[in-house]
Amino acid sequence: MTKKYADVIIDISHEALDKVFQYRVPFSLQGEIRPGVRVQIPFGKGNQVREGYVISLSETADYPEDLIKEILALSPGSVAMESQMIRLAAFLKDRYGSSMYQALKTVMPVKKTVARKKKTDVTLRLTVPEAEEILRLWEKRNYRVRSRFLAALLQRPDHTLSGDEIKQIGSISQKDLKKMEEQGIITLQNRMLYRNPFSSLQKKEERVPLNLEQSAVLEEFTGDYEAGERKTYLLHGVTGSGKTEVYMALIEVVLGMGKQAIVLIPEISLTFQTVRRFYERFGEQVAVIHSRMSQGEKSDSYMRIEQGEANIVVGPRSALFAPTGNLGLIVIDEEHDGAYKSDSTPKYHARETAIFRAGMTGASVVLGSATPSMESYTRAQRGEYTLWTLKKRGGDAVLPRVSIVDLKEEFHQGNRSVFSASLREKIRERLERKEQIMLFLNRRGFAGFVSCRACGTVIKCPHCDISLTYHRDGTLRCHYCGFSSPYSRECPVCRRPHVAAFGLGTEKVETALAEEFPGARVLRMDMDTTRRKHSHQKMLEAFGGGQADILLGTQMIVKGHDYENVTLVGILAADLSLHSHDFRSGERTFQLLCQAAGRAGRGKKQGEVVIQTYSPDHYAIRTAADQDYYRFYEEEAAYRKMLRYPPWSHMLVILVQSGEESQAALAVQRIQKMIVQSQSGSQNPVSVLNPGQASLAKLKDTYRQVIYLKHTEAERLLDLKDRLQAVIDTHPLFAGVSVQYDFDPMNSY
Repeated sequence: MTKKYADVIIDISHEALDKVFQYRVPFSLQGEIRPGVRVQIPFGKGNQVREGYVISLSETADYPEDLIKEILALSPGSVAMESQMIRLAAFLKDRYGSSMYQALKTVMPVKKTVARKKKTDVTLRLTVPEAEEILRLWEKRNYRVRSRFLAALLQRPDHTLSGDEIKQIGSISQKDLKKMEEQGIITLQNRMLYRNPFSSLQKKEERVPLNLEQSAVLEEFTGDYEAGERKTYLLHGVTGSGKTEVYMALIEVVLGMGKQAIVLIPEISLTFQTVRRFYERFGEQVAVIHSRMSQGEKSDSYMRIEQGEANIVVGPRSALFAPTGNLGLIVIDEEHDGAYKSDSTPKYHARETAIFRAGMTGASVVLGSATPSMESYTRAQRGEYTLWTLKKRGGDAVLPRVSIVDLKEEFHQGNRSVFSASLREKIRERLERKEQIMLFLNRRGFAGFVSCRACGTVIKCPHCDISLTYHRDGTLRCHYCGFSSPYSRECPVCRRPHVAAFGLGTEKVETALAEEFPGARVLRMDMDTTRRKHSHQKMLEAFGGGQADILLGTQMIVKGHDYENVTLVGILAADLSLHSHDFRSGERTFQLLCQAAGRAGRGKKQGEVVIQTYSPDHYAIRTAADQDYYRFYEEEAAYRKMLRYPPWSHMLVILVQSGEESQAALAVQRIQKMIVQSQSGSQNPVSVLNPGQASLAKLKDTYRQVIYLKHTEAERLLDLKDRLQAVIDTHPLFAGVSVQYDFDPMNSY
């Protein structure tokens, strides 16, 4: 039997994560030792028995054999929270490619120790007659401060004053209070306070009754949960169908069994609205975790969760790693959203990671969306997920009327404005009726595609059916196969000189609004205007309170926001995501358009949506206008199957970076050669797309090269990744070269 060695950490604090000690695994324990288990080990000169956590295993000793001690035993007892997190880190490392240290930092984020806030309550210790006698004595001796304080204490029915009430009374000192306590007049009680950025919210008793569709979902989930079945469910509900009401009903079932729940949302901008709804239902059982909270707020949230005082955690992707010791349910709202995919190493997807964590802890997973990802809906079709469907909007609301405007026609008619004639007129009508408008600029940070403004032709790669990307050196490139051609203003179809990179910004639209509708009150919501803490919340509250007529923004304004007075949504440039150099562009466009359209007509007033596009006949635009997910899925599935894109195959991206351009190019060629050699004679080899420069070829003086790999079996790609990394870790050619992996990427490179 091969000898095995385990890296063990003694101290689980973040600062100690990189301090590992190697131990030999005894043959008797080789079947039981795995990352995450707690073990007993000899430590220090006296071989004192300590407990530690195994974080990784290897067959290679890092030190002379006679210096390596042996693990004594497995630690008895239940699996600790730290063990779960280490197993989760090992999953991230193996599936998505990273060091164990990087994965541990992801699942165990830094929790800085922040002093707790406290307030002092004062209670009268004497009887009322005794206190009144002392009060008369103090008044006689002209002890004004103490007399005023004691009189206020006697006036309270419970003879107790809180810290805030003491401040309102006057400037009594801590020294005086301490002296009064020593004299037996009062009792001081220190009360620890939690920092709560949502302290203004209150629990409410009224509830929205579930309709028949929602009740059927609740009944099925309750039956499964009580029977001990833990499944992954996909809740497909049209916009406004009451998915959040369903989530809360399912969480009540889980809480009733003594469990905790995590609710993930894709954007920080959704936090306040989501938390408000959960807080009104569950009160102080709700804790929030997100990156814009202060260190004190984060520290208090973690403490409440760890101590079981908060049983519902709400937040974006990172909230998945909240220290819930008794997890029973994970909900991922808007599960299709790209924000659930990490853009830093390890590049994990929250959906897959949530399912793995749920499997460890015996929890269920609910994925919710009006426009499910191709991956999730395909798994539901295969029976891997249980599919629930909500087809009706809640209350009396109906889906909005949607019209498509062909921008080519607007161009030919001489309209050079940001707004089509139809949208301009509808905005004017809403302003006159004192109704609100949302204008959505469909932009996601991709490089602008190149198209002809006269005929709408998008310049595409002849080999990949992917739009070419404009580069500053005057070339158009495909980042899937490496094809390139020089940029020309002449359209290859209509031969007119109107080819240009397509791009539009929110500031430009804001300026146009001021010119076209000078009296309109406009709120612009994008990355520039929401950098400050609570800026999302304040801006959305202002719009919800009727302090603005028009809310203009990028994708952050179209996800989950609910305003009854919004009757018009204008989508200014649907093509900005449709023709990005990414095979997911059709899916992403459909999802964004459906989400944007779903913001209109949420109340009793009929909603209307205007989609402005150069591609009015594209299936993603047509099906989004009809809110027809099923037809979109069939069209997109045919395209994906033909080109072997996920979910009908898996992809692995290898990103190579170096400060030297030649070194990056040489390294990526070497990796390609290793892949080809490793598959010699294979009956079903991994597909290797030509390596080349990344879309962003140089970033902060670092040159970037990329390889795309495809295969129907995930394990083939993951095994290849591990074998490549073993060589890269030791080969001198890769010294000074960074190699990163992205499994089933959400964006192109």
